[in-house]
Amino acid sequence: MKLVIVTAVEQYQKDVLKLFKKANIENLSSSDIDGYKNTASIVTASSWFSGEKAANESSLFFSFTEDENIDALFSLIKEFNTTLESNNPIKAVVVPIEKFI
Repeated sequence: MKLVIVTAVEQYQKDVLKLFKKANIENLSSSDIDGYKNTASIVTASSWFSGEKAANESSLFFSFTEDENIDALFSLIKEFNTTLESNNPIKAVVVPIEKFI
């Protein structure tokens, strides 16, 4: 068993849920988060509050699942990311679990 963690901008929330379902990952948790990028832009630099960084509304998903489901999910995410027209791909990581109850 491993822990898979996925982050995405809010507009992809329904898509991520579909990807989990296609990968046969039925049990998962999610949370709303704020995503930040440490890139300077013209808009930020010209702002009165240039030290403040705007957050993107994002979602974090996680599930404890088996390797074959994670492999399927990663393939689906890679395929999904190739179709994006934005600079906000879905990101995923896997964390091994040493013990669980």
